[in-house]
Amino acid sequence: MNKLVIVGTCAFDEIESPFGKTGRILGGAATFIGLSASQFDIDSAIVSIVGEDFPQKNIDLLKDKDINMDGLEIVKGGKTFFWKGKYHNDLNTRDTLVTELNTLADFEPKVPQAYKDAEIVMLGNLHPLVQLSVLQQMDAKPKLAILDTMNFWMDSALEDLKKVIAEVDVITINDEEARQLSGEYSLVTAARKIHEMGPRFVVIKKGEHGALLFEGDDIFFAPALPLEEVFDPTGAGDTFAGGFAGYLCQTDDHSFDNMKRAVIHGSNLASFCVEKFGTERMQNLTEKELTERLLRFKKLTQFDIELS
Repeated sequence: MNKLVIVGTCAFDEIESPFGKTGRILGGAATFIGLSASQFDIDSAIVSIVGEDFPQKNIDLLKDKDINMDGLEIVKGGKTFFWKGKYHNDLNTRDTLVTELNTLADFEPKVPQAYKDAEIVMLGNLHPLVQLSVLQQMDAKPKLAILDTMNFWMDSALEDLKKVIAEVDVITINDEEARQLSGEYSLVTAARKIHEMGPRFVVIKKGEHGALLFEGDDIFFAPALPLEEVFDPTGAGDTFAGGFAGYLCQTDDHSFDNMKRAVIHGSNLASFCVEKFGTERMQNLTEKELTERLLRFKKLTQFDIELS
């Protein structure tokens, strides 16, 4: 069974949207990635840090999904990373109301020895030097290193970000971030510029408008599935990344054609994430639900056409 190392936050979120508000609920990039990747037949491990206030039930939830939690550091007397945000009516824009780094401020990830030979490393959104330190802990270069990042690090740690980008095989960012990182408005040109920084594959997420995959001159577009109800977009990008990485880990095929399938699996899982607040929808997905929705994606994207 192939191994996947997931590095990122296990956290508390508090969310307000036009559909209601929550108290403190389970969140964090590593949590969403892990729950999504757990849908595949792989051996995954989360590397993260929390405070003593992080309930054991949250850890048990992840363990029950066969996610190894030996890499979770629990700081005695510490507090867990906390984010509070409010979404606007279109759910595409949000205001960050509170960010408390807490234990994350001093996070020095430690990859468990049993996972230092993992085939795939999924680097969730963290400081670039923290991400780089994970790659340096591996016994050998993984078959695939996947990086997720955001514009905050482009603003505050660009040179460090460029160092880790040079070491990865895949980068996943949204369209705004791709434009900022490359200095180009055209996403095709932006992807080409980002390729030159190191990654073989560039995945540009466009939220409710789908995702683009680039390798050299090859381009693939996957739509987002039109949904009747979207409650909370929090974690959708991380859920996409988890499905993408989990499928690639299970299949052990890193060709462009299989990357296309991985994008579809990521999009499929992300479509469930947004249907409830936080991780609620991701906790009890069934194989039947996943298969039925994959068939909807297939119908959405396939057609016959006669060309003379």
